[in-house]
Amino acid sequence: MAVSVDCLVDARARIGESPVWDQDAHCVWWVDIDGQTLHRTDPGRATDQTWSFSEPLGCLALRSAGGLVLALGHDFRGFDPATGALEVLAEGERGRPQNRFNDGTTDSRGRFWAGTMNRGGPGTEPEGRLYRLDPDHSVTAGGTDFFIPNGLAFSADGRTMYWSDSVPHIRTIWAADYDADAGIAGKPRLFFDTRAVVGRPDGGCVDADGCYWMAGVSGWQLVRLTPDGRVDRIIDMPVERPSKVAFGGRELKTMFVTSIGQGLAPGSETKQPQAGGLFVLDLGIAGLPAVPYAG
Repeated sequence: MAVSVDCLVDARARIGESPVWDQDAHCVWWVDIDGQTLHRTDPGRATDQTWSFSEPLGCLALRSAGGLVLALGHDFRGFDPATGALEVLAEGERGRPQNRFNDGTTDSRGRFWAGTMNRGGPGTEPEGRLYRLDPDHSVTAGGTDFFIPNGLAFSADGRTMYWSDSVPHIRTIWAADYDADAGIAGKPRLFFDTRAVVGRPDGGCVDADGCYWMAGVSGWQLVRLTPDGRVDRIIDMPVERPSKVAFGGRELKTMFVTSIGQGLAPGSETKQPQAGGLFVLDLGIAGLPAVPYAG
């Protein structure tokens, strides 16, 4: 069955990413990584407010203490949108100046996970890592040897962690048992090899049925995978490079999809004039509420 896909904000973002629904404010927060911009989009009022920064902004989470936590530059920072105030919560990866933050999310206990990658794109060696920011602002490296860490998500019960590497020669999604008390993932197992579909794995999320949604970057599609890693549904998108999905709306049945406006296939530009926009779909499927960072 065809699904209506509408462009909510024709932002022309360079790398749109990290949509997070704020149920209290009824808005979706998202970022343009290379555009170094934070967006706050209110679907009901059709407004899009932005904040600019001097460094790449990889991802974000709501914060239980108020405001947001940002993976900004090489650090984790608290941000107060009302005043524009920034505070360094913890140093992230200052010893790797070639890297920047990419995808991120929170676990069921409010820890903030975020991955890093080479700012200039993947090289011949994996330079990225995963980091876990705990509520006490301590930082732990939770994984190494990534080219483009992506797809971070957790099951509804918090006991399964998902992640992926988007680089073309890997393009794999893994799952692992997750100890929510300790914040530690077990041995990774293959969840889905995306060579079975057109797009490579970019950002992901889990819905209320336990299915994992993958933004199929460079594939013009979104893919829904069952908990046992089977393709359940594919949705065509009007842009080549959808980058991450998130559920929102009052009943969490609206899907928001960010996209990338640069690095498009040559000659495809006229076919996707709204590349880099924020898109919205109504699937009739409920998602899970965003968990705020607990620090």
